[in-house]
Amino acid sequence: GCNPLAETGRSKLQNQRAVLNQQILRAVRMRAGAENLLRATTNNKVREQVLLELSFVNSDLQILKEELEGLNISVEVYQNAEETFSIPLVPLGLKETKEVDFTLPLKDFILEHYSEDSSEYEDEIADLMDLRQACRTPSRDQAGIEMLISYFLQLGYVENRFFPPTRHMGVLFTWYDSFTGVPVCQQNLLLEKASILFNIGALYTQIGTRCNRQTQEGLENAVDAFQKAAGVLSYLKETFTHTPSYDMSPAMLNVLVKMMLAQARECVFEQTGLSGIRNEFFTLVKMTQEVAKVGEVYVLLDTAMNQEPVKENIPYSWSKLAQIKSDHYKALAHYFIATILCDHELQPGDDEDQQEKALSQLYDHMPEGLIALAVLKDKVHRKQLGKAHLRRAIVYHEEALRVCGLCKKLRNIDVLQEVLTAAHKRSLLKYAQQETEDDFLSLIQAPDVLPKTEHKIETIPPQFSKVKVKDFFHKLGPLTVFSAKQRWTAPRTIRIPQGAGGLGFHLKGGSPAQIYCLDPACPAASLGLKEGDYVVSVGGVDCKWLGVNEVLAKLRSVEEQPLEMEVVSCQDTAASLHSKSATYSVGMQKTYSLICLAMDEDKIDQTKKAPLKLPFLSWGTKNRQKAASTLCLPSAVAGSSQTKKKLSPFTLLNTESSLY
Repeated sequence: GCNPLAETGRSKLQNQRAVLNQQILRAVRMRAGAENLLRATTNNKVREQVLLELSFVNSDLQILKEELEGLNISVEVYQNAEETFSIPLVPLGLKETKEVDFTLPLKDFILEHYSEDSSEYEDEIADLMDLRQACRTPSRDQAGIEMLISYFLQLGYVENRFFPPTRHMGVLFTWYDSFTGVPVCQQNLLLEKASILFNIGALYTQIGTRCNRQTQEGLENAVDAFQKAAGVLSYLKETFTHTPSYDMSPAMLNVLVKMMLAQARECVFEQTGLSGIRNEFFTLVKMTQEVAKVGEVYVLLDTAMNQEPVKENIPYSWSKLAQIKSDHYKALAHYFIATILCDHELQPGDDEDQQEKALSQLYDHMPEGLIALAVLKDKVHRKQLGKAHLRRAIVYHEEALRVCGLCKKLRNIDVLQEVLTAAHKRSLLKYAQQETEDDFLSLIQAPDVLPKTEHKIETIPPQFSKVKVKDFFHKLGPLTVFSAKQRWTAPRTIRIPQGAGGLGFHLKGGSPAQIYCLDPACPAASLGLKEGDYVVSVGGVDCKWLGVNEVLAKLRSVEEQPLEMEVVSCQDTAASLHSKSATYSVGMQKTYSLICLAMDEDKIDQTKKAPLKLPFLSWGTKNRQKAASTLCLPSAVAGSSQTKKKLSPFTLLNTESSLY
């Protein structure tokens, strides 16, 4: 990872984000305490003081939210350092997290579950913690992406090795919402995996915005980065469907995917005009259709950003920027078609049929009383229709400038103001160059331009298989056998004396070798060897990764002396149930809700459920025994009665609590 103390613009923003997250956490805790006091007290004077305090805290939270939004729209820091004349692209900020200490939980589990000396795995645990720490400050390049993916894949190994589906490990993961700053604390490793996936997508967006959009290679890299970001976020939405933070809710992820694909489409249009736009009929037709497509995707994005529940948490400046871009690119589409009509007369040598076909494809329908070929041949009609398009272009440009002026954050982005102003002036100049005597006689309304593109933009799914990682805890044995889902006996030493004759058993399977066809009368059976045992060592040499032939070779090599081997037995006769975590979408209904459940040691109140729509920065309610975190999740109380209880629909089986 990068040096967390490096004084780069990006690191300063992330440090400011971390400070804001802590301030939001303190304010949210104060508000939760004030709300609890308000519910508990009956003294009118105290209630007045608490209400006054609540109004202050809520105002403070709103100010902090606006400061966090300011960080999210600080797009200049992420743009390419070269001097550019392009509308800035929007990156996602990385989610912040607290440090996690895996040492004690993993060492205890290794000793308890695998019956191995946990001190031998201190280096592996340290490597895991170092990798996680490095992932908090990844470099903004492919190496940073690969590091995040390698940690994500390691979490898969760690989950299978150390996180059984029937209990928690006592490792608390804390991640802050990228948009609201609200912390989410869970003992579920799936929160960690989902947050790392979000950061992979966010880092791709930062790589895309950093690309040099003045070169063909830079634009190609930007398109690729935004498509990959959309692919990662889409994968996150489909795989982790019940996430507790707003930034990873299905509705928000759906909007973010649309935004990344819209920015990829914008870069494709810039590629089309990178070498310059020739003032030629068919070239301008192509540019008109491409830029109309960009305007269309930004209209859809703006609509999605203004839908509930996303509208309350999406940065206001992002929504306004999408609206500005939709107006700007629609204006460019009308400007290009106006240029076609005003600057290009049908010459005797031109292909009338091709030009008529190209012009008619730009419209869903021609203006009333006009046909494409007549417009091409009649100079007056061409001028009138061209000026009608210029008027619409000017209206869209002025609307884009007006919206930009209404948003304080966007007003401060100089290059955005420059691009919008230059495009507006160009359309005004083009309009002023046309003849003006027929303005009051022209009643033609310019129709909408039909979008069309030759470039397909779609999500690129994450290619996790391209990043090769080695399981840090490889020494524990093959993961298919030695996992947290299967319980094992402690290793038993079987000492077969010299001259005992044959072994009295066969071996089968891959790694590790398994005992089968055990002769009950053989010496090994009388010493405690059982059918189905796994051979983990022979003569003090670890055999967990050795196949049948290799284990037999070791057994033959010690035939002339007493044979000593260690075996373990699986205590589970049936495969463990799949984790019931709501994070997985397999067989689960795809819904998103924030449910706060309070739970006693002796009973579950099924009637108390939080309202479906929660206010901004909802911190949850107090548990009957202690203050809850962002969500009050159901959990089993240690030492509770084993009597079968009637469970509510929101209570998970056994002692698991859902990620969310």
